Amino acid sequence: MGHEFFIQPEVRKLIEARGEDLIRQLGWKVVRQVIFDIMCGGNLRDATEMLTRRRLGVLNAALLASWIGDERTWEQRLEEASALLERGKPTKTERWIAQWLLGLTDKAFQNVLRDSAKKLADYRKIYLQTLQEVAEESEQTFGPLKGHLSLKGQTQQVEWETVLLLMSAIGAQTLTIRGSEKSLYGKLFEPLVLGTLLFSLGFTFVADESKISHSPRRVFFLSSEATSGRESDATLIYEPGRGIRFDLGFIGRGNPEISLDKVTRFEREMEEAGKRFAMTTLIIVDRIGKRSRLPQLAERTGAHIVQMSMGYWPKIVAEILYQEVGYEHCLLGMEDAEVRQFLRDRVAEAPLEEFLRARLRDNG
Repeated sequence: MGHEFFIQPEVRKLIEARGEDLIRQLGWKVVRQVIFDIMCGGNLRDATEMLTRRRLGVLNAALLASWIGDERTWEQRLEEASALLERGKPTKTERWIAQWLLGLTDKAFQNVLRDSAKKLADYRKIYLQTLQEVAEESEQTFGPLKGHLSLKGQTQQVEWETVLLLMSAIGAQTLTIRGSEKSLYGKLFEPLVLGTLLFSLGFTFVADESKISHSPRRVFFLSSEATSGRESDATLIYEPGRGIRFDLGFIGRGNPEISLDKVTRFEREMEEAGKRFAMTTLIIVDRIGKRSRLPQLAERTGAHIVQMSMGYWPKIVAEILYQEVGYEHCLLGMEDAEVRQFLRDRVAEAPLEEFLRARLRDNG
């Protein structure tokens, strides 16, 4: 069933896009501008919203195009979608497409059906019945909906029930893609922003932490996908026995429980290259709500919280490093205009390709 709804290879590629694909789409020049904007207090979502809307527009159009000229009834299409999910182990693309036709997302499948494909038959029956009832109510309220859509010589009759089914599928598609984009952009930009931050502060990047010397000083490494179980996104080893963990998340005030988890999950010691290090935790989030308990909890646990919504927040990081390990950086004495130019210069020089390779490497 998988290729019967999205025949165009380019459309399937949009569904299966990865961080590397986004880099090719944007280009490194644009990526550097996004990183610079973030380091000056900008919002990642602002920088990527138009890309998300473009991807959604193409996929919404593809779903509409797949419907026009399809001789199957909606009941048949939904039955085929259910059969695919019931057989088990579809690809992610096939699973998503089948769920969209049923008005579902991954989360809805988990919550409504409790991850049980055996419940799809009953769900499908109720789903169709509900939309049929809504179609009847819509006709009574707004009047009959009649017409045809044409595409490449193919036509499709338009009426309330079919339009509502299509709109429900597009709604599920939109929710899925927005959730996917949020994760995609976060995984891509978190290591790039953290790597650029620590590079800008004058520390040396080590692509493979296993090759760190026995007396490491002022070096940092990023967590890779293969080591995603690691507690932090980046680790700075300031000197033998002393280090700082960095955890960055584009988390806003609407996700306080995630931010709280970040504060409480770090240990105060770490072993690396056969040495024990006393660790300080520095957590970077987009912003914190006015009533959040996060600052108080961080203070009790000895962690530091930095908000990216604060203008030129890398200077705040420099102040924390001075407070914790006595590291003096030129940012400490800069005015805002100087900070802006300093960050622009350092972002232009940052080895982003190396940061991305380190993030994507596997240990196999």
